[in-house]
Amino acid sequence: MINYFFEDTNFKFNKRRATSKWLKSAIALENKKLGDISIIYCSDDYLLEINKQYLSHDYYTDVITFNYCEGDLISGDIFISVDTIKANAEEYGASFDNELCRVMVHGILHLIGYDDDCESNQLIMRQKEDFYLERYDK
Repeated sequence: MINYFFEDTNFKFNKRRATSKWLKSAIALENKKLGDISIIYCSDDYLLEINKQYLSHDYYTDVITFNYCEGDLISGDIFISVDTIKANAEEYGASFDNELCRVMVHGILHLIGYDDDCESNQLIMRQKEDFYLERYDK
């Protein structure tokens, strides 16, 4: 099950059903099974505190993923800064919705086991994001 939460933001997300279906499809296409996933939309400051407290990083980011997967069962928490999504969408010339979807599937890909710790892995991650973005029924 995918649940949506909001912390320190007025952001409203109205595409829960379509997004859940899409993310479940991505998980299935990676030969994994959906467990319990929480997507938490929050402010920059809220995510910065998470970054400091749990990862000892003192910088803003768009997404932080906490992996609770067991075998092929995909579970975890995906924290997404709505503020950074807005800024990144402007910087990259993308729509807010497209950037938000990219970051959501990015978090799912981390839970599945993909990483972006080096240039070659970043390329694979970007290709996977693009693949799944093309399949999102907006």
